[in-house]
Amino acid sequence: MVPLPASVKRAVRPARRRFHHATRTRRILPSFLVIGAQRAGTTSLFRYLLQHPDVAGPTGGDASVWWTKETHFFDEKYAKGVDWYRSFFPLQATRSRHRKRGHDLQAGEATPYYMFHPAVPARVAATLPDAKLIALLRDPVERAYSHYQMMARTGREKLGFEGAFEAEAERLGRVHESFLMGDAEILRPTTGHREHHHHRHRAYFARGLYAEQLERWLEHFDREQLLVVQTTALLGRPAQTYSEVLAFLGLRDWKLDDFPEHNKKPYSTMDPAVRAMLEERYAEPNARLAQLLGWQQAWGVPAAQPSELGLDGAESFAEDSAFFRGQDDRQQRGVGAEPGERSRPEGEPPGLVRKGSVHSERGE
Repeated sequence: MVPLPASVKRAVRPARRRFHHATRTRRILPSFLVIGAQRAGTTSLFRYLLQHPDVAGPTGGDASVWWTKETHFFDEKYAKGVDWYRSFFPLQATRSRHRKRGHDLQAGEATPYYMFHPAVPARVAATLPDAKLIALLRDPVERAYSHYQMMARTGREKLGFEGAFEAEAERLGRVHESFLMGDAEILRPTTGHREHHHHRHRAYFARGLYAEQLERWLEHFDREQLLVVQTTALLGRPAQTYSEVLAFLGLRDWKLDDFPEHNKKPYSTMDPAVRAMLEERYAEPNARLAQLLGWQQAWGVPAAQPSELGLDGAESFAEDSAFFRGQDDRQQRGVGAEPGERSRPEGEPPGLVRKGSVHSERGE
């Protein structure tokens, strides 16, 4: 089939959206979500999944969703209602035809903010109680640095790396829980948009506190509904990891010719002293994660026991979490918030390749 020219696609897009809206009540809901983490390979994995003949991603729908890999329904657009969400997915009749051919059709989406946003687990449980959840986790030190580099490269972060980390507690400390638990899109015209923008885009350290985030999800879903994949596995063993994901989703095995990595961007290496500082701050959260998931080690480092770190595990983890939510007054820097910009897709790379004095960012 000859692809349609871009000009033709743009011309028919409004009519397609109107059709999706008109038929929204006759459409299926997702059976799986890729919930995060940001900068950990979710776009690569989702693209691989979309090459499976029994998987459909979001299309059409509302013009406010300009990159349909990330619908942001459960974090920022929940007040629009479930029928609005349905408008992005296939018709029930399409799935029925698929089943007549002997295969099921599964819909899914990938919004990395879902894992970090505190209101999302309960919303997903209320809407998709049987959904399968996939979380990709990357070494939080590497994830944080890649996250910062993306923000700096796109002009959305004006501070240096260390300055951005020092500002994080103050930035996130402005985000009131009542704001996050409400609907960000409705509240956006108020000054709350700026606060929400920090939470979504500038939580460099806090987004790497994986155990805290996964525990929120496990309050609402059985452990069997959650698949945790390390980014190193997706990068180093893509075919095997892809097969494991398909098995988790109950999909027939499917072979891909290759597993390309996208949008490689070079950036400078992290200062060794800064890396050491971050590794120290993440030591206790990583130990908590290893305990939660039954890992023997986290990111190539044997999982430390809380006693080895000189602190009670739960107490230390709570202290780290509180600090980077802006609740430790000793670290307040008084850094002002930057003006909010138009939201961009979050994108996350599955790994890094070092070339001389720069990192080469792999993935999205």
